[in-house]
Amino acid sequence: NEYKSYLRDKMSVLTAVKLYIKKMIDNTGKGMKVFLLGKETLPIVSITYAQSELLKEEVYLFERIDNNSREPMKNMRCIVFLRPTSHNVELLIKELKNPRYGYYHVYFSNILEKEDIRKLADADEYESVKEIQEFYADYIPLLDHTYTLNLRQICRRGVSWDMPALKRSADTLISVLLSLKKFPVIRYSAKSKLAQGLADNTLNIMKEHSHLFEFRRSDTPMLLILDRRDDPVTPLLNQWTYQAMVHELLGINNNRVDLSEVPGISKDMREVIMSPDHDSFFKDSLYSDFGEIGIKIKELVDKFQQQQHSTADISSIADMKKFVDNYPQFKKFSGTVSKHVAIVGELSRIVQEYCLLEVSEVEQLMTQQASHSEIQQKIARLLRNSRVREVDMLRLVLLYCICYERQSNYNPQSFVGMLRDRGVSESKCKLATQLMNYAGAAVRGGQLFGETTAVAMTKKYFKGLQGVENVYTQHKPYILDILQQLTMNKLKDTDYSWLGSAPIARIGDIIVFIIGGVTYGEMKAIHTWNMSNPGNKVTIGGTSIISTQMFLESVVLNSA
Repeated sequence: NEYKSYLRDKMSVLTAVKLYIKKMIDNTGKGMKVFLLGKETLPIVSITYAQSELLKEEVYLFERIDNNSREPMKNMRCIVFLRPTSHNVELLIKELKNPRYGYYHVYFSNILEKEDIRKLADADEYESVKEIQEFYADYIPLLDHTYTLNLRQICRRGVSWDMPALKRSADTLISVLLSLKKFPVIRYSAKSKLAQGLADNTLNIMKEHSHLFEFRRSDTPMLLILDRRDDPVTPLLNQWTYQAMVHELLGINNNRVDLSEVPGISKDMREVIMSPDHDSFFKDSLYSDFGEIGIKIKELVDKFQQQQHSTADISSIADMKKFVDNYPQFKKFSGTVSKHVAIVGELSRIVQEYCLLEVSEVEQLMTQQASHSEIQQKIARLLRNSRVREVDMLRLVLLYCICYERQSNYNPQSFVGMLRDRGVSESKCKLATQLMNYAGAAVRGGQLFGETTAVAMTKKYFKGLQGVENVYTQHKPYILDILQQLTMNKLKDTDYSWLGSAPIARIGDIIVFIIGGVTYGEMKAIHTWNMSNPGNKVTIGGTSIISTQMFLESVVLNSA
């Protein structure tokens, strides 16, 4: 099934990693197996495969290699899957000198140094290692076209890389390229030293290991390295599609959602798994807007009640056998219904209690750069509303700073004063200045609000007259504008530089990496793009998956 998926979509990082893990298991052969993992590879495996799926493959145990209290089990075959760091190599050397398992199939998630191979061979005194291979799964594949490395601290004072973070990010990109079998040309945000540094490092690794990149290609793929500061608007907005809302209002971490703070939640629902790969309702509803979700939840509950009613009618041995055969599926369905009803109920409570519809409408008007005086009045009214949360007050003021920075009577300090009056801490009030230092017009690259020529402004005006289908989703992430210009060969070299190659007129698939994190709103935008642009499919990733709160934390962190 994974191979069929790969043939259908060769840009799916999720399928690529699944194929690697399936091959690890198949190579190990029949019999009881243990997965020996590092702290970085454990989430890669757990997100890609459900434990029940691995049990069917005779994988009965999952262990961390840094756990020294593991029991010897000589009857088990061991699948070792680690990042090729010096620390992990040392841990594996220690393991091989005193083997706890029958024999070992060793897989590294990225390029292994020749010296490390020699060290491992010397340590294998008992000849328990059957093979050592590189399987390029050095990233977390969240969805078919989304990957991350869950890295928060990436730079110092927003201008220079934290060196371990730079190496980790370059390793991730090399792994993504090798797993998708892509040898790309590279472009990057010209104004970003971070993007240039990552582009340089990635190209150097590609040159050093050029023999690994000898792939046949019909169209030239592109690696596009962007900087989060080029679009600070998208991570500041409230979201209105299901997956994005869950992350923004509740938080998704490696497909897990913490519901422990939800009023009246049952013990077994305090943490739930939200994986589109193992939850068909979630998969079908990822990009549904909040109104559609209400209808879908009602249909789901109605279907469950019908099934529940049918199970009550057991009048024969045959009925009982049918019920027992279907019970695991029925129980799973019951859990799915309970989970989504609880989540949608909590989202509805938050939306109503904290006036999120009113807040979001003003946010969206700002992204369209509506009348300055009108926006000032609307923001002031919401800042005086005691039901508006602190994070929403902050996002309104910060969006105002970004969207109206170049207006003649631009005055963010009056709003900062209102934040103080509402009891917002001085450290958070400083975010207005920190954000402008991080991503103001003088710092960011590209054309976030489009060109300001008379023709461009006239087009924008007439677009505004055409009416809006949904006032809460008027904003389109800047990444879509970049991709549109890129595929039409109109992306300016002065905004996005080429590295290591002359400009190429026609490109194929595109791998995007955003330094500073990618949002669920951008993931949804890429899903929509891929549906209508099969010749230029995009896989998007970043240093992390961010919400507004996480974006603000990174602004503070990277301003220090």
